[in-house]
Amino acid sequence: MSAVDHLTHRDRDRAPASPPPGVPPRRPGPRDRARDALRDTVARARAWRPTRWSAAIVALLLGSFLVRIWGVDHGMPYAYNADENAHFLPKAIGLFGHGWNPHYFVNPPAYTYVLHIVFAGWFGGREAVASQFASDPTEVWVVARVTAAALGTLGIWLLYLAGKRFFDRRVGLLAAGLMAVAFLPVFYSHLALNDVPTLAPICLSLWGTAGILHRGWTRDYVVAGLGLGLACATKYTGGIVLLPLLAATVFQMLQAGTTEGALVHLRRVLLAGVMATIGFVAANPYAVLAFDEFRDGLEHQTTVSGDSFGKLGLTHDNGIEYYLWAFTWGLGWVPILAAAIAIGVLLAVDRRMAVVLAPAPLIFLYFMGGQERFFGRWLLPIFPIACILAAFVVIWAVDRLARRTGPTWKPALMSLGVVLLCGQGLLYSLHSGLVLSRDDTRNLTRAWMVENVAPRSKIVVEPIVPDAWAQDAESIMRQTTGNGNRWIKFPTSRSNIANDGSFIPDPGRIVNIEDYERTLAPELIDRYEEDQYCYVVSGSTQRGRAEAEPEQVPGAIAYYKELEKRSILVREDSPYREGADPVDFNFDWSFQYYPLAYHRPGPLIRVYRLTGGRCAFKGR
Repeated sequence: MSAVDHLTHRDRDRAPASPPPGVPPRRPGPRDRARDALRDTVARARAWRPTRWSAAIVALLLGSFLVRIWGVDHGMPYAYNADENAHFLPKAIGLFGHGWNPHYFVNPPAYTYVLHIVFAGWFGGREAVASQFASDPTEVWVVARVTAAALGTLGIWLLYLAGKRFFDRRVGLLAAGLMAVAFLPVFYSHLALNDVPTLAPICLSLWGTAGILHRGWTRDYVVAGLGLGLACATKYTGGIVLLPLLAATVFQMLQAGTTEGALVHLRRVLLAGVMATIGFVAANPYAVLAFDEFRDGLEHQTTVSGDSFGKLGLTHDNGIEYYLWAFTWGLGWVPILAAAIAIGVLLAVDRRMAVVLAPAPLIFLYFMGGQERFFGRWLLPIFPIACILAAFVVIWAVDRLARRTGPTWKPALMSLGVVLLCGQGLLYSLHSGLVLSRDDTRNLTRAWMVENVAPRSKIVVEPIVPDAWAQDAESIMRQTTGNGNRWIKFPTSRSNIANDGSFIPDPGRIVNIEDYERTLAPELIDRYEEDQYCYVVSGSTQRGRAEAEPEQVPGAIAYYKELEKRSILVREDSPYREGADPVDFNFDWSFQYYPLAYHRPGPLIRVYRLTGGRCAFKGR
């Protein structure tokens, strides 16, 4: 007799006696059901023993976490990713000063709140974290990134549970394994952004949805709704998991057989909506308390993703085409083909599952592909479903082949399926960790400049580094330039040139980082020399935008030709391995280091020294 059976018999022996004849038995109430559920949970916990499946998932989670924190301190003490440097971590620190209202809703604040709580516990409060961030921000950034990696690892476990409940534990484990090694989830676990943390509540909602589809218990609706709300409060596009939830509910209502049974599931899906609202408001309370700010943030987010002016340097004109291409490396060629095949297989063998799992990624792909801007990481909310589909079809194929070839071939077939499904992601994720563990080119360039460019020298630095890159403790203490900078920087953030090339009278305009190339013209070289800005630091993540669409910015192309003609190259730091060809500019590959040509993180950086005008002198 198992521990569960023993506990059941013991409880039965202790049960109260039956009511007297003629007295109807008391119907179990909410307390009784809660007590029974608790007893069941305790019994299962006592009966649990490690199995090869539990050992496998524990090993997978450990490996997933380790690959996600390998190279997590890349770039330090500087955060070179513009979104990472601008959004969540600074906002989390800001909450110590002005309360829980982030006053920023372009991105929802759930991950910001998580960081705020983690910082309060890790550093001990406002003064400690502010002091640490001001003196040496490395630890603060690493804690934030490790938090993202931990949430990503939690998402892998929840994906295992979802895949197990949708199909079986083999599918769950293989889906989790695919997510564990897929390039995009691994790479973005190295950054303090909300993309990877969103995967945890998405997978939580899918776990609940799988329960709705197969049994329709109230607790499943609660879990699915709560996951939906938390996903939306972490990243707005996480709301895509609403579609599987609704589809599973419709099937339960159709299977109920009676109007009363259908109404039961209607009430339960309304409960899921209530739980989604509770989850969203709990993790984003000022969406209600400061609704006008929240609405403005949403409108700004819509404007950014659908900006008709577009982003200079986009390498694809069609968003759907771009995302299909991004799937081939972000998830992998075999996984995305397997996921597509899985939809066809499910339509033939289990239409319920097909209707629950297939529409969400297809609708998401169509919607996001219709925007004016597109980036690989924007696909991440549908990665869990893609992983489940891909894992299902591999297990399905192995089972069918094993029936034909005999059971002795099944382990070999399964191993082959795992390698085909996960091999590409594992290779490139390990390469990414190795690349990120090495010194960034921007750090190498800065170290050279500290040694070779005197303090207070005037320099031009393209917007490839944060403002803190020009600062150091010595310059701040000595007030070398009056603003803490070691060198005097040319104001690249302000220009008299509009995006369309027209002239703007003084004081000009503020230049967005993505519009910098539109402000360049050969005449700037004359101004550099006249004002004695003799060093020009140029990076491929800026210049590459112009070279990707030269017809859009002829002034920038002419500027670089003039710069090379009137200067000497005094320093070059390359991210590529020796003998490798440079990687053409791309808003994903130029920042994520996917190609094997990369040896270290960062752009190709060139430092030019002008030789004319007031820069025509010897020495430094």
